Amino acid sequence: MSDLSQEAVDGLVAQALEAFAAANTTTELKAARLAHLGDKAPVVLANKSLGELPKEDRREAGQRIGQARAAINAAFAAREAEISAAELAQALVAERVDVTLPVEVAPAGAPHPITALMDLVSDAFVAMGWEIAEGPEAEGEWLNFDALNIGPDHPARATSDTLFIDPIDNHLLLRTHTSPVQIRSLLSRPLPVYIICPGKTYRADEFDATHVPVFHQFEGLAVDKGITLANLRGSLDRFAQAMFGDEIRTRMRPHYFPFTEPSAEVDLQCFVCHGESVGNPDKPCRTCKSEGWIEWGGCGVVNPRVLAACGIDTDVYSGFAFGMGVERTLMFRNNAADMRDMVEGDVRFSRSLKGAAR
Repeated sequence: MSDLSQEAVDGLVAQALEAFAAANTTTELKAARLAHLGDKAPVVLANKSLGELPKEDRREAGQRIGQARAAINAAFAAREAEISAAELAQALVAERVDVTLPVEVAPAGAPHPITALMDLVSDAFVAMGWEIAEGPEAEGEWLNFDALNIGPDHPARATSDTLFIDPIDNHLLLRTHTSPVQIRSLLSRPLPVYIICPGKTYRADEFDATHVPVFHQFEGLAVDKGITLANLRGSLDRFAQAMFGDEIRTRMRPHYFPFTEPSAEVDLQCFVCHGESVGNPDKPCRTCKSEGWIEWGGCGVVNPRVLAACGIDTDVYSGFAFGMGVERTLMFRNNAADMRDMVEGDVRFSRSLKGAAR
């Protein structure tokens, strides 16, 4: 730069200030700084050309250029502060968070449908005045079999069906049903007894769509004076209505269980076809296989031998008992097609049935 007069230097300052004022963003200001304060900026080149001046003129010209660079730097710093403050204000407005709004700090979970359904079953019987009874999952063989009139040669006592705890001579096993809780209750509670026993049970079953080796049951027991099969039927009908709605129908078919006499299987009228598929090939029903009824569980009047094993006078007291699978009931209520979904721990399955037990 050949002209280092005061007028020329003042012009460089004016150009820089004008460029800084025209910049509205940090990016634009960065470009203006490079043009007026960078290595090839006019004021920098003017400083480099001081050596070409006569010795007597260098001092005065150097002072002018130094003052110009200081003014340009000060203007840049002031404009940078203004733009930074404006951009911060815009960001605060754009990213403003209303802290009074409800937020989910974690993904929404859901109670497991099996747990929720067992709670619903318990609530239904507590509303009828019954009590909840619980017992250990590692159970004595006498409580699990002998006290329930299941003889030593019964196939259910084989290791192919029952999971015994080593050594077998200790006669301990993982309970195959929640019926031992009923025996414990009869041995420890004063009569009359009205209890519901929800809990986990174990059997040496395959792991497939309709069977799992670890599953859940709820069993009921009522022992009082004058208990008959009619009391059982009424209780089951009320329970079925609580589970499936007031329109549900039930039926009882003769069956055999060692711990009840007489015994019966409880069926539900198909809640899909309502029996209309029976004998009607034009409207087949996969749910009940066009039979009109679906097996739900077992029940019966308590065998006097069971009461006698617990020290109860069978001439004074009688009772009824029933048992259903929680997973099976859940499949009926919510069309859950595969039992394996219930044990794999995928929260998406629980979310899909969220509220199912209401």
